[in-house]
Amino acid sequence: MSYKKVKDVVNELEAHGFWFVRQKGSHMVYTDGNKVAVIPNHTNKGIEKGTYYNILRQAGINK
Repeated sequence: MSYKKVKDVVNELEAHGFWFVRQKGSHMVYTDGNKVAVIPNHTNKGIEKGTYYNILRQAGINK
């Protein structure tokens, strides 16, 4: 499986104008004022490919 580092996903969201709002447990919530993206931080492996693309879809970012 392909994995993305959580830090890389956070940096990509921040580059598109998102900022950290809150965290509950292992889920970090980012927003740009209109859209919300939730980033899970469950394991040291990172974020799986499908989850990564769903986060981008939530954020309205086309890859």
